[in-house]
Amino acid sequence: MTRHAAGPSAPRRGGCIATAVMVLMVLAGAAGLGLAYEGWRAASAQQSAVQAPPASPGPAAPSTSAPPSHRAAGGLVLPASVPVRLDIPAIGVSTPLMRLGLNADRTVQVPPIQKDSPAGWYQYSPTPGQLGPSVILGHVTVGQFGNGVFLRLAALRAGDQVEVFRSDGTEAVFQVQKVAEYPKSSFPTREVYGGIAYAGLRLITCGGSRNELTHTYPDNVVAYASLVSAKASAA
Repeated sequence: MTRHAAGPSAPRRGGCIATAVMVLMVLAGAAGLGLAYEGWRAASAQQSAVQAPPASPGPAAPSTSAPPSHRAAGGLVLPASVPVRLDIPAIGVSTPLMRLGLNADRTVQVPPIQKDSPAGWYQYSPTPGQLGPSVILGHVTVGQFGNGVFLRLAALRAGDQVEVFRSDGTEAVFQVQKVAEYPKSSFPTREVYGGIAYAGLRLITCGGSRNELTHTYPDNVVAYASLVSAKASAA
């Protein structure tokens, strides 16, 4: 994407999702503290003013039953609970989820470039099932180690299910709405990260043909999904 004069530098690691990471920081503003959590909670038709988020949500106590939920204007919404695993049966994904925060230089962390690198939940976005767009990042390839966890993300189709297992014992089930591929030079920041009036999920990786010289990709792939059900996890 076009570099903003006041924006942060691109991450040093995991270059395949650098643009997605960069736009997170653009939304965060000069404070560089992550996405505007309260702006998502407002979830109005107009975009909320960007502000610094509160402290990241802490792990919820394990539970043997699903926590209480409620219906917002846009559908089912769950209380906060940190995600621990992600399953996408349609493309054969089953991965633990690490928590991603900020680097010392205020760029957003990405999963490490290593064998069997997991996907990661960006901890300054809502937890999956809360109101707003929860953000999960994963690599399409991991350097010398080959295929990444989101290698086949672009093969998802509308109607496919995404299952997120949360630390409170809840399984949040999302349904894919659409999958889109964007040139990194024109990434739709507000569409991907802006406020929404329902519990949403954004899965992000790289796309397009890999440049074997630079080991980079020209595009980003984004899968958009919305919460359709929740139940006590059997896992």
